Amino acid sequence: MRKEYGETTALDGVSLEIRAGEAVAVMGPSGCGKSTLLNMIAGLDRPTGGTVTVHGENVGELSEKGLALYRRRRIGMIFQFFNLIDDLSALDNVALAAQLTGSPARQARRRALELFDELGIADRRNAYPAVLSGGERQRVAVARALMNRPALLLADEPTGALDSRAGEQVMDLLLDLNQIGQTLILVTHDDHLARRCAGRLVEFADGRVTGEHTLEPSV
Repeated sequence: MRKEYGETTALDGVSLEIRAGEAVAVMGPSGCGKSTLLNMIAGLDRPTGGTVTVHGENVGELSEKGLALYRRRRIGMIFQFFNLIDDLSALDNVALAAQLTGSPARQARRRALELFDELGIADRRNAYPAVLSGGERQRVAVARALMNRPALLLADEPTGALDSRAGEQVMDLLLDLNQIGQTLILVTHDDHLARRCAGRLVEFADGRVTGEHTLEPSV
């Protein structure tokens, strides 16, 4: 896969296969193409050359409408800075993800409440993002990412904006998700996060994969 922005090459001949149920950490210096890789997989951008295939579907061949449906139904995304809607309660932030795919509001709220229970934030369901702690906001963001039972969960520096305690909570959550079969790709600078949550490390530099290693579990 290749991605160019004008004269800048962000991805240069990247070839990567990730198996269902695998947890993979992608690490490398800032600007090396890690986030661009996630954007390609999520269908937020299209490759200049090569293909991105998820569950047998060529993402680059989808129409704009098809890409929107693909992102809503197959991909869950967790961002470093949460990206919650300030004017919606925690519960409504999460339920909205299902309503955008056509789920009835009552069904969406029921699914959201199940996730809040599983993530230990049921008592914060009616709170607004401004009054939630960093760890609580990230758990809301994780719930939103899981709302439509995605085939693939993409996490871009998911603990980068958290203190150590909240970061450990999110690491535990990601590890638990993978252990029950959730496929996970983590972009991170945090070696502890990679070793805690992933079984394979992919190293990036200058838009290329420069190495791959099996990771031993870290506690």
